[in-house]
Amino acid sequence: MADIPDERRERIAEDPFCQKIGVELVELAPGTAETELTVTEDLLNFHGTPHGGAVYSLADAAFAAASNSEGETALALETNISYLDAVEVGDTLTASAEREHGSRSTASYRVDITDDDGEEIAIFRGRVYKP
Repeated sequence: MADIPDERRERIAEDPFCQKIGVELVELAPGTAETELTVTEDLLNFHGTPHGGAVYSLADAAFAAASNSEGETALALETNISYLDAVEVGDTLTASAEREHGSRSTASYRVDITDDDGEEIAIFRGRVYKP
């Protein structure tokens, strides 16, 4: 498998929005990526559970990294997420993205979001267009 050039890896890892909310790029390889986010008080909603937008953003960051890992610009066409369970402050969530299908102009990805114990918290799916 080809290595990801340092410049591309750094550009993805230094995403300003991800840095703002605490999402970290952990792994990056062609067609795959892994991101992490530790749940903090400022990521909670009014129920005291992690805001769905924070979990979505973690998954979306893994999706964006995986789909842009090979150098071609990939633009999201559609995404969806299913929330399965909630977690608590201090838990670290991991989003693991993997390409499931690809063609010349589109590709589909699945992102599994798990907690510290490896329990599935959410499932995200996304499709990109490669202009």
